[in-house]
Amino acid sequence: MKENMLKLFNDVFGEKENTRVFFSPGRVNLIGEHTDYNGGNVFPCALSFGTYGAIALRDDKTINMYSKNFDKLGVISFSIDKLENEKKHDWANYPKGVITTLKKHGYKINQGFDMVVYGNIPNGAGLSSSASIELLMGVMIDNLLKLNINRIDLVKYCQEAENKFIGVNCGIMDQFAIGMGKKNQAILLDCNTLEYKYSNLELKDKIIIIGNTNKRRGLADSKYNERRSECEESLKELKINLDINSLGELNEIEFEENKHLITNPINRKRAKHAVYENQRTLKAVKALQENDITTFGQLMIDSHNSLKNDYEVTGKELDTLIELALKQKGTIGSRMTGAGFGGCTVSIVQKDMKDDFINEVSRKYKDIIGYEADFYVAEIGDGTRELV
Repeated sequence: MKENMLKLFNDVFGEKENTRVFFSPGRVNLIGEHTDYNGGNVFPCALSFGTYGAIALRDDKTINMYSKNFDKLGVISFSIDKLENEKKHDWANYPKGVITTLKKHGYKINQGFDMVVYGNIPNGAGLSSSASIELLMGVMIDNLLKLNINRIDLVKYCQEAENKFIGVNCGIMDQFAIGMGKKNQAILLDCNTLEYKYSNLELKDKIIIIGNTNKRRGLADSKYNERRSECEESLKELKINLDINSLGELNEIEFEENKHLITNPINRKRAKHAVYENQRTLKAVKALQENDITTFGQLMIDSHNSLKNDYEVTGKELDTLIELALKQKGTIGSRMTGAGFGGCTVSIVQKDMKDDFINEVSRKYKDIIGYEADFYVAEIGDGTRELV
């Protein structure tokens, strides 16, 4: 892939000395959905597919960006001194936001560059192409200009770029998983404290299959912000009696004893999901450490049901894909992953049942929904890095 990216760079900008190639993965969250901004735990891992970039510094202050995925937009050009979120710049606003945020935090970025990118994360699938390109830009600039940014600080800056420059109120999970990923390991991350530990994914005769509904997540951003505010309202009411800073600090018993404080029944359901999902995540990691993959699978199923019934972020396509997956022989567990309202599911399946799973679920999904789903066998890879 490195050679392909160098060729793409040369085709767009001509051959240059010191062109360097980087890779930034997508991510999938195995369990712990919509807990990150509620101060809870998540359990994501970096994927072996993601966003590739080739970059070379310039002698002036011009930045030129080209994406093979958005070929019709051509080369997008702007000055390092004029970094604004412009609708016409589309995907380029994400790396632009990272540069803006780094400059705001005192990093000296006064030199332009030429950059080409190509991503093989399916657009709109909910595998975090936005955080992938944010970390790609951050790691590129850090390396090229020798800024020596601590990786966790860079993760935080990339989240800040998405929150403040792009305007999406995301938690830190996506950027953390992509920036800190390790091959064949998932990360248990406490989003309240940023304490984390790696867990080996010893699936042996089982594999992870990602199913893409191919429904674009049009509602996701608006509903994401709505759910976040519903949880914030719940927290505000719980704090009348409880000394807590996030829903993630509660266990199930504490929630049940105090849920009456939440006056809005819809908000109460949202808060219940956040609390119970956080506890499910801790139980799931413990089950994995004890090689109890059956319990892990059941917790995945419980997670999806909570996202469907209490958090209400699934929808017909995701629910259909889960129902079909769970009817399939060899499925250990299955749930939606990501923000919801389309996007992807993640399933743990017996390796020798892989082809049957994909063929049967795909055929029946098309019969019900009217178009096909896509499937990817997920390999767990390292975080954002230079390809050498």
